[in-house]
Amino acid sequence: MSQGQWYPPEWPDRIRALATGELTAVVPRRAATVMLLRDSADAGTGAGAGTGAEAAGAGPAVHMLRRRTTMAFAGGAYAYPGGGVDPRDDDHVVGWAGPSLESWAARLGVPSAAEAQAIVCAAVRETFEEAGVLLAGPTPDTVVGDTTGADWEADRAALVARDISFAGFLERRRLVLRSDLLGAWARWITPEFETRRYDTWFFVAALPAGQLTRNVSTEADRSVWITPADATAGHASGELQMMPPTVTTLRSLLPYRTAGEALRAAGAQDLAPVLARARLEGDELVLIWPGHDELTTPVPPAGPRAGGTA
Repeated sequence: MSQGQWYPPEWPDRIRALATGELTAVVPRRAATVMLLRDSADAGTGAGAGTGAEAAGAGPAVHMLRRRTTMAFAGGAYAYPGGGVDPRDDDHVVGWAGPSLESWAARLGVPSAAEAQAIVCAAVRETFEEAGVLLAGPTPDTVVGDTTGADWEADRAALVARDISFAGFLERRRLVLRSDLLGAWARWITPEFETRRYDTWFFVAALPAGQLTRNVSTEADRSVWITPADATAGHASGELQMMPPTVTTLRSLLPYRTAGEALRAAGAQDLAPVLARARLEGDELVLIWPGHDELTTPVPPAGPRAGGTA
């Protein structure tokens, strides 16, 4: 496995089909994912860890999930909690704390407050669904302290099943969404030659005091707290499989010594969408990630070997 970077074996054929007009790009679905951070001397444990880097003050740890190998897309790859936007979360205003919806719309590059609300709701909802962590509280300056009871689990399961909307969940619980605990960090769009496409906003957030992460995602078989330094080292050695957006956002966290430092830096991050392109060089296809030359990847004509990567 080279660099631990994964891509589907179908990509070479799809890239050629798109170039010849045999494949029509599908419209990407909006999504959100959260790099949940914590400052802890023992957080640098798990896959790829063991360097002692965090104990030496190398920075906060990030919560990551390993996607089940049975997943049709990116099976076995490490990622952050995340998923698609639920259209029901833009149909009425939820209890809100932090920057205004209009400010969020400008930051996220979407035309309306309702769209911004749905994206931020997706970020908070997916973190609750996949990690058991809820960035909301009864007042604009508080956060719930424990989400492990049976009643919370019933609500979490209902959200996963889409039996209730996140907006409806907040309203029934009389909770305020703490958008001030999130920072928008990056935006990546799945390449046009992929049939499952997402327009994904990456956020950073700090683990609230009193809450614990739980591996409750039906799409993951493992969860770890790991420093960006250990995660990128694991990727470089081939131990940790990741998609390019994951690797790049991990690298972008390396300069920050604490979760708070990273959150304060979020406003300066570039949210210009990154959309991969492909070009043909002789018989070889090359993937290009604008603004990220280090990810330029030759794709063998027959695709990657089984279990291999670009």
